[in-house]
Amino acid sequence: MPAPLDEYPIHQTPLSMARVASSDKNFYDRSYFNAIDTEGELFLVSGFGVYPNLGVTDAFATVRKGERQWAVKFSDALEERSMDLAVGGYRIEVLEPLRRLRMVCEGDGEGGLGFDLTWEGSGPAVAEQPHLLMSKFRPTLDASRFAQTGTWTGVLSVDGDDVVVNPDRWIGTRDRSWGIRPVGDGDPAGRLADEPSEGFWWMYVPMRFDEFSIIVILQENPDGYRTLNDATRVWNDGRIEQLGWPRYDIKYQSGTRRPFAATLHLTASDGSPLTVEVTPRDGLALHVGAGYGGDPEWTHGQWRGRNWSSRSVYDLNDPAITARIPYGVNEYPASVTCNGIPGAGMFEHASMGRHDPTGFADWGSVAP
Repeated sequence: MPAPLDEYPIHQTPLSMARVASSDKNFYDRSYFNAIDTEGELFLVSGFGVYPNLGVTDAFATVRKGERQWAVKFSDALEERSMDLAVGGYRIEVLEPLRRLRMVCEGDGEGGLGFDLTWEGSGPAVAEQPHLLMSKFRPTLDASRFAQTGTWTGVLSVDGDDVVVNPDRWIGTRDRSWGIRPVGDGDPAGRLADEPSEGFWWMYVPMRFDEFSIIVILQENPDGYRTLNDATRVWNDGRIEQLGWPRYDIKYQSGTRRPFAATLHLTASDGSPLTVEVTPRDGLALHVGAGYGGDPEWTHGQWRGRNWSSRSVYDLNDPAITARIPYGVNEYPASVTCNGIPGAGMFEHASMGRHDPTGFADWGSVAP
């Protein structure tokens, strides 16, 4: 049967837009957003996804305030694929493609989490290098993605307080990605279960300055071989500049893998050095309430029945929570400088298992 999207000249294959070219259950199509209060403690992360081969659509939002983290999740059956980006009490409105969007999450009326926020891109959205992660013989991640920095306007409600969000102090990052990545219920046991990965190392650092943004993405194997290398400066006037081969120096808190400082060494297109200093502050774990890998409560694309929703509050000092935080991807709002120019951004990092360049020998290794 044709889908509403078939009315538009956007086809990439000789298929209806009701289908995707791959039959892999892990095909996904997702939006991600974060919102950072550069002068306060609030940090919001949210996303919306469609999983055509699982027949599921879902969304989440989570915010950290002090030592607690609020999360809300919505999931439902995916019916006709269309331009309606909504599930449950959550929706995204594309006001101006690649420039302005509105993101709405209905509150529960009981002092939980809700918002009505409008995104304004600070510069053009930029395509990243293809994302590919092999797990021995099979790609577990094979996706395209674009990213953009910008500012937010609107109202964010957390724990009974309505916070006015204005672009003078609220910045953020968004990305759109689609392709193959682990979603829904796990794959059946087999060789991959018997021969698990030695480790996973990832760093994503989008940063916004007055005249430009810098987006750095690195992914490395346990021996340090770099499988994803992307560093770009996006000028507000539309220029896009590649920044050479990034080098990094991450400092971890003793006894942990929690970063407290990082230096990125980049090279401008004219050969001049760019030194970026990153100072992360308290952040949140994407596998605590947000559905990313390692979240024991819910996974993106997982079937929970029709019209499902859930709301949770997490105590970040609870030993049951703190024990699992190191084993997933963590995001930290950060103050940054580029050759002394101040800015703000987000330091997303995962360091699990062996990683030779930083001296971690196995899953139990921590900083001295």
